[in-house]
Amino acid sequence: MLRENKEQSRHIQPETGGTRFQIRKWAKTPHWGWRRLGLPAKLLLLTAVFVMLAEILIFVPSVSDYRLNWLEERLIAARLATLAVEGFPGGDIPSGLRMEMLRTAQVKAVASRQRGLRRLVLPVDPQMTIDDHYDLRQQPEGIWGRFALYLEQIGDAIAVFFAPEGRTIRVLGSIGDDPDDLVEIVMPEAPLKRAMTSYALNILEISIIISLVTAALVYFALSRLLVRPMMQITRNMVHFSEDPEDSSRIITPSGRLDEIGTAERELAEMQRQFSDVLLQKTRLAQLGLAVSKINHDLRGMLASTQLLSDRLTAIPDPTVQRFAPKLIASLDRAINFCNDTLRFGRAEEAAPRRELMRLKPLVVEVGEALGLPREGSIDWELDIDDNLRIDADRDHLFRIVSNLVRNAVEAIVGARDGKPGGKVCVKAWRDGRHVLVEVRDNGPGVPQKARDHLFEPFIGSQRRGGTGLGLAIASEIVGVHGGHVKLIDTDEGAAFQFDIPDRGAN
Repeated sequence: MLRENKEQSRHIQPETGGTRFQIRKWAKTPHWGWRRLGLPAKLLLLTAVFVMLAEILIFVPSVSDYRLNWLEERLIAARLATLAVEGFPGGDIPSGLRMEMLRTAQVKAVASRQRGLRRLVLPVDPQMTIDDHYDLRQQPEGIWGRFALYLEQIGDAIAVFFAPEGRTIRVLGSIGDDPDDLVEIVMPEAPLKRAMTSYALNILEISIIISLVTAALVYFALSRLLVRPMMQITRNMVHFSEDPEDSSRIITPSGRLDEIGTAERELAEMQRQFSDVLLQKTRLAQLGLAVSKINHDLRGMLASTQLLSDRLTAIPDPTVQRFAPKLIASLDRAINFCNDTLRFGRAEEAAPRRELMRLKPLVVEVGEALGLPREGSIDWELDIDDNLRIDADRDHLFRIVSNLVRNAVEAIVGARDGKPGGKVCVKAWRDGRHVLVEVRDNGPGVPQKARDHLFEPFIGSQRRGGTGLGLAIASEIVGVHGGHVKLIDTDEGAAFQFDIPDRGAN
């Protein structure tokens, strides 16, 4: 008589070999084959591997379900054998019929228990050894219980493939709704192993075909959507790096609206900006060479003019005596400007030679140098206290104010074309240990496009033919003094304000 299995059932564990996977030496080196593969090849291999992993996740549960269904069929056949035995008087079955029933059910013994009555339907061979027990009646409660049972059944299914030959197993199943009614069979495991192997090979063949087809479809889809555009972007970047100043090498966006399209547009914009910067650097280098040549000759001309102007001081004419010192001062300043022309390209301006001086006379001198006021076209207004003093380098401060006033005059002249009504106003006041100076005009104002690069040389110019150096030089010189220049929003014209802090104020 077979015993119940709840207390005695045990489950086979898959045999494990002692061999451990080892990383081959070629895979440890930094130049193994995977790193040398291109993006399309990597995508194809990874797609195939991931699809195979997905198929494995499907394959293992399907093999487990197949095993359970196969055992259920054997239990159903055993149940039919039990009903057949009940139809014989006294339950005695002829030996020939008994063997046929065992062969049909593919079992060696059948027993049942129903309504508390146990019956050995087809007796077991006394010499038979049972190697393992499986109970198909288990109905665990809760999600985790069912999940644990599911994993256990998967383990039992995998163990069949690694089990030794000639094993005999005992399987228990339910009869009807009463949990105490059961049917148990003793059977060789070889038919189950053959059936599962055949099923596994069929599933494997189908999985390989599905993996190849799916991998190909995914590969071609991703290749068209991602790989080809990325390869095109990469080729363009390499091609552009060979000659960044060639604008024809800038990538042409495809017009896509996804992330690839955004990357193309941003790359095109970045390449355009980079190309413009390189062209500007080239022009600056060429300009620097030209300026150095011009500066050399111009200094000689100015030196000769200075020698001639010195002789004007010997002329007794009052008008000459009144203008000669200013002319000489202007020539001295021009010579100093020539000497300092190339200094702008350095990291910073030379340290200022600061002194405490009155501001208004210097601004008046700037106006006289620029011919302000100009009757009938440009008015010249000063709102500066006579006693206001500023701590700055005289030549530097003259350059700052001169550049700002000259820009204002040029803006008015360009907009009004000699018509009356122009006005340039310079206002200054002290705020604690800072002196603030504001240069305002009623010209056309500063357009938004020029505001983005206002203090950058050769970019921030707002008039045709301008270099944009005036504001750049003024900003740098003010920065040397510890201050800053800014554009003030106005309803009419433009207004620039700079501040010069006293020494030690910052």
